[in-house]
Amino acid sequence: MLDETEDEQPVRVAGQTDNVIRFDPAKRGKPGELVSFTRRELDQILRIYGHKVAAGEWRDYAIDMLKDRAVFSVFRRSTEVPLYLIEKNPRLARRQGAYCVTSAAGHVLRRGQELAGVLKFFDKRPRLAAV
Repeated sequence: MLDETEDEQPVRVAGQTDNVIRFDPAKRGKPGELVSFTRRELDQILRIYGHKVAAGEWRDYAIDMLKDRAVFSVFRRSTEVPLYLIEKNPRLARRQGAYCVTSAAGHVLRRGQELAGVLKFFDKRPRLAAV
């Protein structure tokens, strides 16, 4: 069993003397405090992500869980701004739909009640073939 004083000891990060990282189990968020994607939703998103990675279009992603929404950001390169944001905002579920795809410029590209319908935005579109 750990002594209470051991949990309060600061953890020093190598090369950074001013930053102190502390783990405080009492300050963890309460269940349901953050909005997150369900396992089924992540499965649908990661299926599209896998196809785009295989095609060489996308290379990195980030998941943010906030108090009001959850965001899956897609990057071409990890050092750039995200190409697309796939958002889940439960407060908009009755009005505009809880899910939306937003471009890097901030334009809403598709919005809806069902995630599968919103993700159809990423389906392959027919291209003109040069003859």
